[in-house]
Amino acid sequence: MKLFIKFDINTICSLFLKQKLEEQNMNFTTLGFGEIELDENLSVEALETLKNDLSPFGFEVVENQKSVLVQKIKDAIIELVYMDDNNNFKSSVFLAEKLNHSYGYLSNVFSEVTYSSIENFIILQKIERAKQLMLVNEMSLTEIAFLLNYSSVAHLSTQFKNTTGITPSAFQRIIKKRRENLK
Repeated sequence: MKLFIKFDINTICSLFLKQKLEEQNMNFTTLGFGEIELDENLSVEALETLKNDLSPFGFEVVENQKSVLVQKIKDAIIELVYMDDNNNFKSSVFLAEKLNHSYGYLSNVFSEVTYSSIENFIILQKIERAKQLMLVNEMSLTEIAFLLNYSSVAHLSTQFKNTTGITPSAFQRIIKKRRENLK
């Protein structure tokens, strides 16, 4: 039996983080996605234990201020890409308003820390979301392009091919073939 499971990455991350913090008897308040405030300071040992518990799952405690801002930018971009209705938002305006900094400043810090641009990160996230939508929802490319705020299917297809090396249609054929082989 094969099941297709739809999931919300924000919810999964929040629940996992909550579980790990509760396992260590830490009292905390969630301030936003990927941001918590502990009720008391951690000892060096407790902080190391937390880092070690989170690390195998791809979580990392960010301590440098610029790195913190870059993580907030990444979280905001992921939030934007996973919104069901992001057609009303221009990414630069969304980021500037959400993070209370000018887009130019955010772009400079992001590039300085990651050696890549915000635009490239947005494209990568949109393509990952497009792949997920093709896998789980079996949406048409037109629907996916509209949902992800692309100007056209051709624009989505070009970015998809530039990012993955294959066209969205080829990706869909591969998925269809794999599903048939699993039957």
